[in-house]
Amino acid sequence: MRIRGVLLAALAVAAIALVPASGASASNASATHAYLSANYALVHAAHTRIHQVESTLRGLLAQIRRECPLAAKGSPEETQSEQLSNEVIGTMVLTAIRLDLPAGRAYVKAVRPLRWSSPSLTRSVHGYAEKVAKIITLPVPKLCQDVKSWASSGFTTLPSATRPFDSVFLNSWVSPGFLPSALKPYEGGSVRSLVRQTEKQESDIVDLEAREVETWGKIMDSLELEP
Repeated sequence: MRIRGVLLAALAVAAIALVPASGASASNASATHAYLSANYALVHAAHTRIHQVESTLRGLLAQIRRECPLAAKGSPEETQSEQLSNEVIGTMVLTAIRLDLPAGRAYVKAVRPLRWSSPSLTRSVHGYAEKVAKIITLPVPKLCQDVKSWASSGFTTLPSATRPFDSVFLNSWVSPGFLPSALKPYEGGSVRSLVRQTEKQESDIVDLEAREVETWGKIMDSLELEP
């Protein structure tokens, strides 16, 4: 009887120990499903605007050619020119982001409450979400004004906003979509097709970013700004 009692007690303890694990597994799966849905919505919003982004950035190039052509003519290639080059990139990225701010806000709102049993996964997802939250609040720089200001100083003094902008922008600049590999164990068959769609659309966005390097070069040439 004593042995039987010990065995029953051991089985009861084992059963209790399994409950949190099962609950954690369900919680992980639920968080993952919610995250993948929010992430897809963010990526899809960016994907649907690919042609609009291309058109808008062509418009930005035309505006710079019209408002401040050759504004950095004769400027040296050094740290300050590199910082203004970063401001050019930031101007392009934020001009594109302004086309769909609601998608970024919706993503951040949906992701912030999510938690996984893995602290590192939670930190990774939240870290990306906080970068999205930061970059969608950044104002678009006054690029022509800033380059002209630098030129008027004899290319010796950057506008006061350039360095702080570069620091915040470069630390928060992310492409739409984040699929950490640590999510895979919790994905389940029901969301695999969603992941595949997300990855395909992310690939198209990466191609867009690669193409727009040419636009960046044209803006730099128009300003006669060295990277």
